Amino acid sequence: MSKSLQAIRGMNDILPEQTPLWRYFESTVARLLDNYGYKQIRMPIVEFTELFKRSIGEVTDIVEKEMYTFEDRNGDSLTLRPEGTAACVRAVLEHGLTGAGQPQKLWYIGPMFRHERPQKGRYRQFHQIGLEVFNIDGPDIDAELIVLTWRLWGLLGMRDAVKLELNSLGTSESRGRYKVALVEYLSAHLDKLDEDSQRRLKTNPLRVLDTKNADTQAVLVNAPKMADYLDDESRIHFEGLKARLDAAGIPFVINTKLVRGLDYYSKTVFEWVTDKLGAQGTVCAGGRYDGLVEQMGGKPTTGVGFAMGIERLILLLETLEQVPEEISRQVDVYLCAFGEAAELAALALSEKVRDQLPNLRLQVNAGAGSFKSQFKKADKSGALYALILGEDELAQQVIGFKPLRGQGEQQNIAFDALAAHLATCVVQG
Repeated sequence: MSKSLQAIRGMNDILPEQTPLWRYFESTVARLLDNYGYKQIRMPIVEFTELFKRSIGEVTDIVEKEMYTFEDRNGDSLTLRPEGTAACVRAVLEHGLTGAGQPQKLWYIGPMFRHERPQKGRYRQFHQIGLEVFNIDGPDIDAELIVLTWRLWGLLGMRDAVKLELNSLGTSESRGRYKVALVEYLSAHLDKLDEDSQRRLKTNPLRVLDTKNADTQAVLVNAPKMADYLDDESRIHFEGLKARLDAAGIPFVINTKLVRGLDYYSKTVFEWVTDKLGAQGTVCAGGRYDGLVEQMGGKPTTGVGFAMGIERLILLLETLEQVPEEISRQVDVYLCAFGEAAELAALALSEKVRDQLPNLRLQVNAGAGSFKSQFKKADKSGALYALILGEDELAQQVIGFKPLRGQGEQQNIAFDALAAHLATCVVQG
């Protein structure tokens, strides 16, 4: 017997009972970003592999271990995007969106791909919403990115479950001086470092700070601190960011080990973390990348942004029981019709109601069926009310109106009064 077809491990179907929560989350974010003046951009999910090697860094875990890379029929090396910033920068450069120093505030949404070990909250195909801002170099825009996420957590009812961690990586020059001091210190304690940290010490020493190994973390307690190597420009920028967060009343902690996993970051880096999801604690992260556009062939252009993982935030909403009750109900009203004449009238009447109440979620029974079977489908739909149209109602030009989720007697409503009645019962309440 042939093997049954299944989804690829770590690439999951999002089923109909799950999509209402996804749509609620995505629409909440989209409305918020509209209100802050961000414009949506949509990039391909496949890019030339060289894009990610040049931007993310060839000695990062993503490029070395995790990318889905393949050769197409033309012999080009292509990669499913593992993150969105590089693709967004490529699009900005290709279309001249930042020419003459023009500021751009952009956002995107879509799937990303990394070949890593799947676990709860970490998948091989995962979805992100990302923001990227170009040609604004002050700490005010860094603060805005954090402030709008704080507002989002409030809208979603999860402020008490997340914590903001901040750090500054300085400029490339100050970071270079710090790397020298860090490597010198860690080399003196090489025998106490885990194997992965020993490898990173030669290729990407800042990533050692991100280790989860307890023995290596003990060594890092007395390691040099990036803050002691910051240049004046980076220090002033960081102090300006902290002052703005204080003014906005947003609590934060300084995490001197926060470096992020990508080579392009400079100055501000931040993460929103939670202790409600086990090991997968980061739900939103980002920072500055002032040298990335130039590194990818453009003119010197400042940049800052972040990405949030949709799967993890959906999981956090469910864990915190912050899923609005109404989004689990996809139908407000279910119309049952009995007999061909009633079915024809139901079709015409339902479209008139939709004309008057475009936000009403009205489902008309399809496939005929007995009174019992149609009412069973009405109840299963989650609708608040059932409408009943049979021969007797049709003859009187009325429709039966029956509450399904609460108290109340069935009553008859005239055809021409139905929309007004539904507006009172459903749209407004």
